[in-house]
Formats: sequence, C-alpha cells, structure tokens
Amino acid sequence: MEQEQSIVEKFEKFTWKVENFSRLKTDKVYSETFIIGGYPWKLSLYPRGDEVDDHLAIYLKAVKTANMSEGWNRVVKFKLLVFNQLNTYRTISEDFGHCVFDASETCWGFYKFMELDELNYPNMGFIVDDACIVGVEIFVSKSSREKQLNQADNITVSTVSNEPATKQVDAELGYAALGRLIYFFKTRKVKDINEQVCKELQVLWDELQKFQFDVTWLEPHVQSALGMKIYVEKILEAEKLKQNMVVLELEMEKLKEKLVAAEQNIDVERDLLNVKGIKEIGLDSELGCVIWRS
Repeated sequence: MEQEQSIVEKFEKFTWKVENFSRLKTDKVYSETFIIGGYPWKLSLYPRGDEVDDHLAIYLKAVKTANMSEGWNRVVKFKLLVFNQLNTYRTISEDFGHCVFDASETCWGFYKFMELDELNYPNMGFIVDDACIVGVEIFVSKSSREKQLNQADNITVSTVSNEPATKQVDAELGYAALGRLIYFFKTRKVKDINEQVCKELQVLWDELQKFQFDVTWLEPHVQSALGMKIYVEKILEAEKLKQNMVVLELEMEKLKEKLVAAEQNIDVERDLLNVKGIKEIGLDSELGCVIWRS
C-alpha cells in the first residue's frame, strides 16, 4: 500500500516599503520584481483606489518571463498585508486562498483592501513618516510549463530580498514598540496607575517581547510599575476616605448652623409667649410636648 505524501504549505514572505506615499503622482505603483517559490512576482498598489475610489487596492502579479511555455500556470495561495507600524495587532491582512495564475489571469488581489480614510488617518500607524509598508505571503502548491528561477538568473529582482526585508520591517516595528513603552513611562505618573493603565502596560510589554530584543534593563521598571497597582489602589482608597471625611465635616457644620438657628427661633417664640402672659412650665417627656400655663 502506497503512502501518500502530504504537502507542507511553506509560505515565503516579501515586504515592500512605499516611501513618499502622500506624494505619489501616479494612480498605480509597482514593487520591484521578487522571486518566491522559484517564480517572479510583483506587487501593484493603487494608493487612491482602483475600481472604487475610497478603498486601497493591492494585487499580486505573476511576472512573465522567457521560461514560460504555452499553457503555463501556477496554483497559489497567498495573503496580502498592510502593516501597522505603531501596533502590530492592528496590521490588516486579507487571505486570498487558492487561485490559478496563467496567461489569461496574471493578476489577483483585492480592489477593496481597506478604507483610505482608515489608512490615512493621522497617528493610526499605517502611514508613518509618509511611508506605507505592504507585505505578501505566498505558497506555490503546483506549477506547470514553467522553469523555476533563482536569484542568480537574468531577471530584475528587488534589491531588498525577502528575508532581509522581513528582518528590516521586524526591526522597525520592534523599535516602534520600544518607543511606545518608553513614551508610556515618560507620560505616566504614579497617581495615574490603575487597572486599565496596568493592562495597557502589559500589552506594550508583551508586544515588545515578541521581537526578542534584549530589554532586561527595562524589565525591573515594568514589573515595578505593574506591582504599583495594589499600592496605588490603597492610596486612592485613603484619598477617598479623606474626601468623605471632609464632606461629612462640612455636613456637620451645616447641621450645627441649623441647630443654632433653631434654638434662636425657639428663644424668640418663648419671649413672645411670655409677653402674652403664657409661661413655659416644663417638658413632658412621656407626652413629648411642652406644658404652658397662662
């Protein structure tokens, strides 16, 4: 009995940093050619939209070469990404799934990848220093009538190769994560630390650790800040009790003033009754009333 071999889907990555994004004068821009799975590709980007003008459009294009024979095709799975350079959790990715590239269909992708308003929103993280970082992950499961290439073949290949580009982007995102954590410590005070702030700090710390930087020098500060939560909560509780005490003292002063005013009114009423010949004999505690005699 023959044993079937399972195909391991090994996705290779390519990253493209589009500089001067807001100053692009053309409706469509191309990346340089890159080789993944032994075949040449390009990414095309429509910064102002393709079929609709309010969405970013991104496509993966199979580059034609002299190594193709009539009837060539590539069966491919791929995913397109727009990196969030301030928060990797907000990176936008769309999985295209299986598709076939051939002479009649050399280009596949998304004409409504993401809204331009979201892409260009200030400080959102998709455009930083007027640069947008686009990525693709490709797995070529099958191809026919086409010779595979390598980086040494006579073809224009992106000067930023797949692995270095990925490492470069990872480093940039890592430094951005470090910057956010340092900014957190610069802008937060002890009195600001509460449960929500601690959660925010924990997210920033977990995000930074993914990049495997040596941040042992920073860890004590992070753990100390996280440990401040209980201490700060006790301080806040004490402050709350002090505030409550002040309120009660003010309320007590108001009650004293009311008591003095009430006693003064009683004295006035007593004097008026005395003038009329009505005298106060005493207070009957059982009946709860004042006894008068004319």
